[in-house]
Amino acid sequence: MRYLQTFNRRLRQMREAGRLSCQDVAEICGVEEAQVIRWEASDAGQRTYPDLAALLDFCIKTDTPLEDLLDLTAPGDGGQLELPGLVFSNSDDLSMALKELEQVIDRVQLSEEEAEMLRRFRKTTAENRRMILQILGT
Repeated sequence: MRYLQTFNRRLRQMREAGRLSCQDVAEICGVEEAQVIRWEASDAGQRTYPDLAALLDFCIKTDTPLEDLLDLTAPGDGGQLELPGLVFSNSDDLSMALKELEQVIDRVQLSEEEAEMLRRFRKTTAENRRMILQILGT
């Protein structure tokens, strides 16, 4: 599970490259800021990982390919892909797993209008972000 060894660094790099705070990522993923801080923890004993819904929320809402966030190139994985909260293998009923994955993706898929709003929100200043969030009551 090589992706577990690099996930915290990759998430932090992507967050910082996108000029997002831990609070921004928490809002995107629908979790508390403290959880995002634990996802990025350098101490493996303190580190936790997002569930599949939060992971997909982040990828979809930030236009981040999953393979950029997770190191899925580990050799000899035995035909199995593991993600936090969901495991696929050749012996599992993939149709059920794919239905579950499709439901999660449908839930977090942004409309064009929502995607445009997110793009504009990201490009604005921190002060404008705070004002927008205050207006929205969050």
